[in-house]
Amino acid sequence: MVDRLVNSEANARRIAMVEGCFGSSGQPLAVPGRVLVGEGVLTKMCRKKPKSRQFFLFNDILVYGNIVINKKRYNKQHIIPLEEVKLESLEDDSHFRNGWLIRTATKSFAVYAATATEKQEWMAHINKCIEDLLRKSGKKAVEVHAAVWVPDSEASVCMHCKRTQFSMLNRRHHCRKCGSVVCGPCSNKRYLLPSQSSKPLRVCLNCFDTLSKQKSGSGSTPDKLGLKERSGSADSSGEEDSSGEEDNGRPQDDPGQPKFYG
Repeated sequence: MVDRLVNSEANARRIAMVEGCFGSSGQPLAVPGRVLVGEGVLTKMCRKKPKSRQFFLFNDILVYGNIVINKKRYNKQHIIPLEEVKLESLEDDSHFRNGWLIRTATKSFAVYAATATEKQEWMAHINKCIEDLLRKSGKKAVEVHAAVWVPDSEASVCMHCKRTQFSMLNRRHHCRKCGSVVCGPCSNKRYLLPSQSSKPLRVCLNCFDTLSKQKSGSGSTPDKLGLKERSGSADSSGEEDSSGEEDNGRPQDDPGQPKFYG
């Protein structure tokens, strides 16, 4: 069904509408062979709280953005190549239901659908697109994925030293290797994680020690390994959704059910 939509007017019209909704803040999405497979609103677990995000599934990429006006205007566009994506289903708990992880080499996060049926539809369509894309390209699935960050709300004290209480003065930081919420002194080291960045990233002391031991047999010095020590507690968020916009995790209008075309 997806292949039959490649050159259809309906597909071209849908993609043009998505581009129009992002306006000049988004990248062009109409490329040869690209098909819009589905779209809908999912709740994305951000660093500070869950927030509604509009998602668009194409046969080669996953796009999402902030909802400004539902079905009319979006910003903060993010594009994820599907060949890097791995999905992991999450068990329901007392607070969140119908969720799964979207894992990539550079960023991983949790999303939640409104119903179990919508979760199944989303995961099935995304996995089918990934399977078809890898089969056609001959590439292998990415094996190393970034850690999912622990939400700020789940850590009132440092997860490393268990002593430092977070406040306006003692800021939260995230280890880029394990995703734990840690204080400044417990994350004053940096380590080169090539799958995430070309520059050394903030890591907790536990991960720094583990990564250093793994490299100890190479004979490289810390400087050659891209290890650095930091002082102070400069902001290390890297959270792309910290746009300053306040929302309550719900769209302003009823988003309706997701639509799938392929």
